[in-house]
Amino acid sequence: MKMNFTARQMRVYDSVKEMAQKKLSKFDKFFADGAEMDITFSMPNELEKVEITIRSQGFVFRAEEASETFATSVDRAIDALERQIRKNKTKLQKKIRDEGFALLDEEMPDVEEEAYDNVKIKTFPFKPMNVEEAILQMNLVGHDFYVFKDAETLETCVVYKRKAGGYGLIVPEL
Repeated sequence: MKMNFTARQMRVYDSVKEMAQKKLSKFDKFFADGAEMDITFSMPNELEKVEITIRSQGFVFRAEEASETFATSVDRAIDALERQIRKNKTKLQKKIRDEGFALLDEEMPDVEEEAYDNVKIKTFPFKPMNVEEAILQMNLVGHDFYVFKDAETLETCVVYKRKAGGYGLIVPEL
C-alpha cells in the first residue's frame, strides 16, 4: 500500500513516520496493491493530531484522532479504521461480489483540501451510484451526509442521517 505523509504547519521527524508506517502496515492485508493511504500530522491546541484516509477500489475509510502523543493518536485511529472495516466487511464483500472486479479498473477520486477562514473545501469527481452505495460511502467516511450522482437519473442528490434515526434523501426538483 502506498503511504503519503503530510505535516501541517510543523515538521514530522523520521522516527514518527517510521513508527506510523510500521503500525499502519497491518492494513496491507485488507487492501489490494493499488490502495493509497494519506497520513496527515498536525498540532492543534497543543494536541498531536493524526488524520488517516485510505482509498481502495472506490471506497474511502477515514479516521481522525488527537491526543498527547502521535503514537497514541495513531493507535486510536487504527482502532477506528479497524471498526469501520469490520462493520462494513459484509457490505463491502457483497458489493464487490455483485459488481465483479469492475471497481479495480476505476481511478480513485482525488480529494483536495484547502482552508480559508476555517472552511474546509473538498473537491472530488462524482461517480454515479445508487442510494444504498451512497449511504455506505457516507458511513465509511464518517460524515452525517454524502453528495452523489444518482445512477438512474444522473442528478446530484444528498443522503443524510436523520436525528430521529434512519436516513433521508434530498432529490432535486426537475
